[in-house]
Amino acid sequence: MPDDDNFPISVRDAKRLFADWKTAPALLLAVSGGPDSIALMWLAARWRSALARGPRLVAVTVDHGLRKEAAAEAREVKRLARTLDLEHRTLRWTGPKPKTGLPAAARIARYRLLAKAARQSGATHILTAHTRDDQAETLLMRLLRGSGIHGLAAMARETERDGVRLARPFLDVSKSQLIATLHKARLGFADDPTNRDVSFTRPRLRALMPALAAEGGDARNLARLAQRLARANAAVEVLADGAERYLALRDRAATGAKSLDAKSLDAKSFDAKTFDATAFAAMPEEIRLRLLKRAIDRFGHEGPVELGKVEALLAALDRALTEKPESRRPRPDRAAKRPMIRPGLKQTLAGALVSLTGGRIRVEPAPPRRRRPV
Repeated sequence: MPDDDNFPISVRDAKRLFADWKTAPALLLAVSGGPDSIALMWLAARWRSALARGPRLVAVTVDHGLRKEAAAEAREVKRLARTLDLEHRTLRWTGPKPKTGLPAAARIARYRLLAKAARQSGATHILTAHTRDDQAETLLMRLLRGSGIHGLAAMARETERDGVRLARPFLDVSKSQLIATLHKARLGFADDPTNRDVSFTRPRLRALMPALAAEGGDARNLARLAQRLARANAAVEVLADGAERYLALRDRAATGAKSLDAKSLDAKSFDAKTFDATAFAAMPEEIRLRLLKRAIDRFGHEGPVELGKVEALLAALDRALTEKPESRRPRPDRAAKRPMIRPGLKQTLAGALVSLTGGRIRVEPAPPRRRRPV
């Protein structure tokens, strides 16, 4: 594709952008009515019409009920979908809206509705119109929050969410290219004023982009950084897979297990909730963090655990593994300097119980919380 960000996307370019999903039975297009998603629907329809056989396309618009113009915008998307011979549905986010954290809540509701519609339509993928500009903004947001390598890898081209695949064909495409495409096709689009509302984080960062670009931090370079971090993250994930497998093999050897066929060597098939603390402590810190997070996410019941909390847990495990218990009656001159350390450790995190006893680390579902009497 040409490097000129103002160059419209051609039919040939569209064929390459959507090629990964040509064998899918059906694709759901998330179309809000803004320029990016209108371009997604337009280009996807042209791509599909050029195929002898291909997926059924279903356009879906989510009306969050936050702006009075949204209903009219959904009707306009439906009108355009009909001219493109596409199915269209409008979904509505009903019920009370939170007073704080509204963008995040709206995003969760949107994906929940889209996933439900995808399953009902037999679609295996939800296609969104996230662009290179969105990727750059996401990287900056996560950088300012102190995310690790996984978070700084930003958005992937394809991920799993709520039982369906979420695909982003435009991650290497600039927003200006999509607008140029619409101008050439003489297609209009909606203008959502919340995209410029500086009371929200993303619009504030968007306003900073020209200054960052003047220093070399334009969307192209920031997106390239996200790609490189994604590459590094993938490599670390492979190492974490190997470490998980190694710990599981040690456990099987220690328990005298005889069956170690190819299927059992798959790291994801192991029950990794217990492992040798000494072998674990010898691994690099980043690997240990990932193994702990995997186990907590696997056995906890309160959703994904925050990285900062896993870091605090790992520090507590390290202290418990390296510091020796003091005697029960420490000398007065030493008591203030070195407090008595209890052997072992037990901590609940994200619905998982993590314990260190007898030289082994164990991660298991935490017992239900006791309700306080009213």
